Amino acid sequence: MRPLSGRPWRRGGARQVAPARRRDPAPSRLSYRLQRLWLTPSFRALVVSGLPAFLVAFTLGNWLSDPATVEAMRARLEELRASIAARPEFAVRMMAIDGASDELAQDIREILPIDFPTSSFDLDLKEMRRAVADLDAVAKVDMRIRRGGVLQVNVTERLPAVLWRDEHTLEALDAEGHRVASVASRLDRPDLPLIAGAGADRAVPEALAILAAAEPITGRLRGLVRVGERRWDVVLDRDQRILLPEADPVPALERVIALDEATELLARDVAVVDMRNPSRPTLRLTAAAMEELRRLRAIDSRMVSQ
Repeated sequence: MRPLSGRPWRRGGARQVAPARRRDPAPSRLSYRLQRLWLTPSFRALVVSGLPAFLVAFTLGNWLSDPATVEAMRARLEELRASIAARPEFAVRMMAIDGASDELAQDIREILPIDFPTSSFDLDLKEMRRAVADLDAVAKVDMRIRRGGVLQVNVTERLPAVLWRDEHTLEALDAEGHRVASVASRLDRPDLPLIAGAGADRAVPEALAILAAAEPITGRLRGLVRVGERRWDVVLDRDQRILLPEADPVPALERVIALDEATELLARDVAVVDMRNPSRPTLRLTAAAMEELRRLRAIDSRMVSQ
């Protein structure tokens, strides 16, 4: 047996030496835990990316916390911007307006008082576009800077379709009822049909349909009056009126025009043609016609009594 003392022992009279212990290749417990921690994705991302980013942000924040540094950077940026803005390729020398009448173009130039030449960096196109779009006569506007230093303004102008007279003003409206401009006198726009009454501006499309149907009597037409914000009266010369219903006013007017063409209804002493109930049209005679009618009835009554 091998002696417990571990001392050299002899066999056959020769001295023998015990073999050396082999090193264990397994890692220590601390090394194993560190290797496992390094294999964790979140820990590796923190060490590889998070820690350097934190150090950079901390250093940069500490540097920018100095007011003198911030002021120097701001001054440098302003100087750099000014040097770029002053370059000739960014200069704007004129403004071109397309799609607008002379009057509207003048209004646009008045609300955009630009002192040319100027730098494109000094033009706030978004705010300028909003200012032009707020004009009543502008339906749509597009604004950009063209080559050659031209501020291009493309305008879609609202075209007046009717004149609307309310209690105090006279205004031109487009086909959708949007305000285009104020008009001083009816004589300034005799080419536009006249509508009147509260709420007439909110029913311009219907008014235009009635005016189109009234084309055969356009020469006698004076305008349309909105009644109760729900229906229309057609006003003719000689103080004649056609009272249209609330629903389907165009067919009712076409019926009156057909009767006029067949019997010359509107050429007679008729003050009002009431079509509010299309199934029961009603006529109201003028005062002179009523007086003549009373006179004839009186003559008839005397003749009967005799």
